[in-house]
Amino acid sequence: MKIRNVAIIAHVDHGKTTLVDAMLKQTGMVKHNQHSNDRILDSNALERERGITILAKNISVPYKDYKINIVDTPGHADFGGEVERVLGMVDGAILVVDAAEGPMPQTRFVLQKALEHKLTLIVVINKVDRPLAQPHKAVEEVFDLLIALGADDEQLDFPVYYASALSGVATMNLDSFGSEGTIFPILEGVISYVPAPEVGVGRSLQVLVSNLDYDDYVGRIAVGRVHQGEIRQGQEILITHDGETEVKKGKIALLYTFEGLNRKPIEMAGAGDIVAFSGVDEIQIGDTVNQLDNPLPLPSLKIDEPTMTMIFRVNDSPFAGQDGTYLTSRHLRDRLLREEKTNVALKVSATDSPEAFLVAGRGELHLSVLIETMRREGYEFCVSKPEPILRQGDSGVEEPYELLVVDVPKDYFGAVMELIGVRKGELQTMDQVGDRLKAQFVIPARGLIGFASLFLTETKGYGVMHHVFSHYGAWAGQIPTRQTGSIIAWETGIATSYALQNAEQRGTLFIEPGTHVYAGMVVGENNRSEDLDFNVVKKKHVTNMRAAGSEDTVKLVPPRVFSLEQAIAFLANDEYLEVTPKSLRMRKAILDRNLRERSKKQTSK
Repeated sequence: MKIRNVAIIAHVDHGKTTLVDAMLKQTGMVKHNQHSNDRILDSNALERERGITILAKNISVPYKDYKINIVDTPGHADFGGEVERVLGMVDGAILVVDAAEGPMPQTRFVLQKALEHKLTLIVVINKVDRPLAQPHKAVEEVFDLLIALGADDEQLDFPVYYASALSGVATMNLDSFGSEGTIFPILEGVISYVPAPEVGVGRSLQVLVSNLDYDDYVGRIAVGRVHQGEIRQGQEILITHDGETEVKKGKIALLYTFEGLNRKPIEMAGAGDIVAFSGVDEIQIGDTVNQLDNPLPLPSLKIDEPTMTMIFRVNDSPFAGQDGTYLTSRHLRDRLLREEKTNVALKVSATDSPEAFLVAGRGELHLSVLIETMRREGYEFCVSKPEPILRQGDSGVEEPYELLVVDVPKDYFGAVMELIGVRKGELQTMDQVGDRLKAQFVIPARGLIGFASLFLTETKGYGVMHHVFSHYGAWAGQIPTRQTGSIIAWETGIATSYALQNAEQRGTLFIEPGTHVYAGMVVGENNRSEDLDFNVVKKKHVTNMRAAGSEDTVKLVPPRVFSLEQAIAFLANDEYLEVTPKSLRMRKAILDRNLRERSKKQTSK
């Protein structure tokens, strides 16, 4: 069977996964009534909740006498490591662009990576049937972006398809676009324009491992493209790594190819195909599988470096162990190191303390998805406020900058400009589309910590924002953080209405009556700049005139509830977020208030 290998790349929410859904359904790999939900490939619970693709996934669809291997990649730059490692498996890329939004920050990011891998491009202008769609303008903007990224003449000569992935319709002629039709014209384009994989007859085996999976029955499963030679079930192999002299031996236990959404066991696969195999537990992403008698390591994967760090440490609060299963530093270390092996954009380092680890990632979202995944697996731990990774440049200390694009109604643009201005953001371009303004800014990465929730509040939910790593530049100076202090629980116990009624006059509360608290736990935001220790478990004294139940009539303002990202952004430098499967609690790093005061005095000397 003839093979084509292609990746689907795009900015987040431009319709990659929906397009793949249409291909699966129309080629018969998924029955129309088999999945009631859209976005079949986004099977991860976090992907469904957030509406984004986090993990790259391999599928294949049959079309005529071709097998088309398709990789669905994330659009968010925080998961760029996923994009990087799979582009080496394919020969072409389908670039999906929203007809109304045009190219966005992540479009630039994924397109640049595709050009670096010299992939053949097919452009799909999606959502051409939506209001405000400007498909011709979107094509022009893609062309301009390719020129800006240094594309050659061959890459600039790309075919264009106009589609509605949701309706499952595509065409090369916009004038004939309608609700009737299929997605097959894009598959025809893949066959016509994407080159067939090079197949060297009689060459030695080379498979570059680009992804890892795990199965409870067969253990670690490696995924990669057969660059040359043949791979067989039961074959003994050498595992090499570019630039390293150490060679490991292994044996292919089970060999699979991809068929629709599933892995299909096979006995042999040839050059050009994408395969998965088990039997080698030590294998890592970037390793090359070779024949025993001929080690030929391929260049290992090059991934953009992390820009943000957080401390992950053992949970030592008084409530530790109440919710979670995995609590110790060994549990935490093993889990983070296991994540580092498959999440190639993540770096884990030891610290001075055996109970704390420095975790570096591509951004706030990248790290928060890891935190949420771990808590759902039963882990308990604490995390610190994110910090940018600094480096020494020619002109001194440099920090990471992001390219930020905002799309807001005109009435809210002034407020958004003010928000970005105090975070040292600088306006680059601005365009008006209807009654909305679309603007590009360059802003320090640390200026975006906690910015998303403020942006949505300021624009009443009508604003859209996206950002992608831009460059390292000179330190931008001090960026204002929250000007308020924390209200801190004075002692351990159960919060009472009587005490909270008094605390409410001093600021905004994060807890309600009946909440279990401990000394050093952050229970609210003080109206003033300093921290405030407050006894939120104090009870009203019972007298002949006052019954114990009289405080049930106390009316309190509903507490402020934080999402994971909001809680991380709220943290002060001397605070941690306690993460358990059931709770998120903000707390001081030093729980004892006397020790906290002593530490503060020593720091101020």
